[in-house]
Amino acid sequence: MMHLTPEDTDLIGNWILVNSKVVGDTPCERIEWLIANSLQKVAIAEGGWSTLYRNPQDGRYWEHTYPRSEMHGGEPSRLTLLTEEQANTRYGHAISDL
Repeated sequence: MMHLTPEDTDLIGNWILVNSKVVGDTPCERIEWLIANSLQKVAIAEGGWSTLYRNPQDGRYWEHTYPRSEMHGGEPSRLTLLTEEQANTRYGHAISDL
C-alpha cells in the first residue's frame, strides 16, 4: 500500500460488488492500511463516529469518518485532511496535549 503524499487531501471509500460479494474498493483498502500501519491515533470524538489521526511523517492531521451512516450493515470510510485549527476545534485539548 501507499503512504500519504502531499497531494492527498481526501480519501473516500466505496463499496463495490465483486463475485456477488460487497467489498471495499481500493481507497477503502488504502484507508484501512494507513490506519493500521502508518497513522498515529490522537483522539476519538464523543460518540465514537470519528477519529483523529496524525501522520508522523509530516505532522498533518487526518480525520477518519463514516459519512454514509444511513447504509445498513456499515458503510465505507473516509480519511480527510484537517488543518491544526480544525483539529483543535473538533477534538479540543487532544492536539495541545501532544
